[in-house]
Amino acid sequence: MASDQENSQDANAPDDTSEKEITRGITIMKSIIRDRDKAVTYNVNWNADNQLIGSNAAKLASYIGTLVRMHIPITATRWSNKELGSAQDKIWTEILRSFNIEDTTIRKKYILQLAGKRHRGWRTFLTNKYLKDKEKKFVEYDPEYPVKYAIFITEEEWVAFVAQRRDENFKKVSATNRERASNPTYAYKKGRLGYARLEEKILDETKSDATSLPPHVLWKEARVGKDGTVRDDVQHIYDECETLSQSISTAEDQENRSVLSRALNVPEYPGRVRGKGHGCTPTSLYKNPRRRNPSNQEVMETLQALQAQVLQLQKDNERYRCMEKCSSQLKETSEKASINCQNKFPEVFAQGSQQLSQKIGSRQKNKRDLPVTSLPKKGAFVPRYQISLETLVDSSDMATAGVIRLLDMEEDIFGYSCTETIGKEDLEHIFRHQELGVGVIHTYIRFLYDNFMRGNDQLSNRFRFVSSSLVNKALICREPDSCREYLVKRFMASSTNNLYLWPYNSGCHWLFLAIDPLKEVVYFLNSIDGEWTNYPDMKQLVDTSIKVFRSQRQARVPRTKSSNITWIKVQCPLQRNGIDCGYFVMRFMREIINMNQIEIPITYFDEYKCAHYTRLQLEQIKEELCQYFIEKRLISI
Repeated sequence: MASDQENSQDANAPDDTSEKEITRGITIMKSIIRDRDKAVTYNVNWNADNQLIGSNAAKLASYIGTLVRMHIPITATRWSNKELGSAQDKIWTEILRSFNIEDTTIRKKYILQLAGKRHRGWRTFLTNKYLKDKEKKFVEYDPEYPVKYAIFITEEEWVAFVAQRRDENFKKVSATNRERASNPTYAYKKGRLGYARLEEKILDETKSDATSLPPHVLWKEARVGKDGTVRDDVQHIYDECETLSQSISTAEDQENRSVLSRALNVPEYPGRVRGKGHGCTPTSLYKNPRRRNPSNQEVMETLQALQAQVLQLQKDNERYRCMEKCSSQLKETSEKASINCQNKFPEVFAQGSQQLSQKIGSRQKNKRDLPVTSLPKKGAFVPRYQISLETLVDSSDMATAGVIRLLDMEEDIFGYSCTETIGKEDLEHIFRHQELGVGVIHTYIRFLYDNFMRGNDQLSNRFRFVSSSLVNKALICREPDSCREYLVKRFMASSTNNLYLWPYNSGCHWLFLAIDPLKEVVYFLNSIDGEWTNYPDMKQLVDTSIKVFRSQRQARVPRTKSSNITWIKVQCPLQRNGIDCGYFVMRFMREIINMNQIEIPITYFDEYKCAHYTRLQLEQIKEELCQYFIEKRLISI
């Protein structure tokens, strides 16, 4: 039987106030996404029992709820289902992008268990709101599809979910659980505070030097009402715990039952500590987990692992001897394959007017037609797709604050699958020509991949992308190992010469790197004419990643070059303000793929050589973005 505190946390739903829902929209924690795009992350704290506490604990819990709604279908009945593994990994990856959490098994397990509770709470909320009446009885009529949550729930999922909840077996279980929870013997009275934050509050108020409180102390405090009174039966359990704690040793308490479960005279569930809340286990509480003899299978697995390590050491030793013997004969080689300039990008702007006229003409019978803008003087540029998209946004639910669109980024793009969120603010930045976040940059990368690389083996085998969300200034400083592992894994994905295109966010500025890991060449393009030495953390990460990549592919490199990685500063066009860097980076990628060359000339490509990009050249990039939004139907009326 779950504790009362756990039942209260499962109700992950706002009050049923339709008027409030209409004005506030869906909770998606947009502030976290905005801060993430600015490379701002949140610190979280953990108590002595490895439970989440601190000022950002509630923010993280709410964000987990948002991610669960985005990635986990409401038809999923078992959180432990292996089919949810990839979606759960997505949730963990998204959390690491915005919160400073160690990427360890114990932390991931805690977060995903909390996500499971949020998922159960989400399903319970939908059931209570749409499938039950005011008396909490299942309605007989077919409930309407919750349009408000269409971004999370498809109509097919909703039909399947309703069928699941109307199953007679589920109704029986639901009735039993509701009856059991309706009148608890010792009611939990701290709402959504939770045991961990209650403990933190008590320790702060008492200014205690202790790092934790006994479970029975927390259990009692969690049942104190607002008036400060303690029921006699609760006080009686507490007093009995105090008496038992004087006569039972810690070892006996751990090996059998805690003093609290003894006083309550109830069985203890395996792996759970009563009166401590989510995340606390006997191991974390007592710090001396039970020892047991390993099984025969575990012994054999350990033996096999040791044998594999010995074999690998022997191979490494033999390879080292061979390299020492042949080092004097090694010669530096470089690939000089001829590169053809083919597959030019088709210009969307020449055909933009005709396509837009067709799109608007097809909607003339609709009362919400897109307005036809008046044309300026002959020869002037008209941002037709921007105007069209802005009209679509104003006429859609995107006009409401907080509404977002999701764009799936398949594994081939960044080496892992993820989801980008696009909100009205992101689109406003394009319309108003303001600074761009990582969501817009990644959307343009998806545009390049869809329109020019998908199905084109020459381009897709030559150019690859590096995720700005997994490797940026903030993450390099906080988690350099995970950044290096990602880059090395990305480099190892190919066996031929590839150019990895990487928009790098230095915290307040976008610059661009193109990396050829096989030739160990890094092209550096900075639209404010800065040197790579101004970004020592970034340079050290790239150099180290290339060296690890070299080691993993067992490359033979002459000693004279073993510590030298070639960095080339490309004389690229320069910006003349403080906001264009993101647009420059997108155009760099466009032109590099357009030229279809692995090597970038130091003076840049002749076809695109100029001191500065004109506003028209940047508007062309924005037009491609807006056209992509329209054609992908990401925004529709």
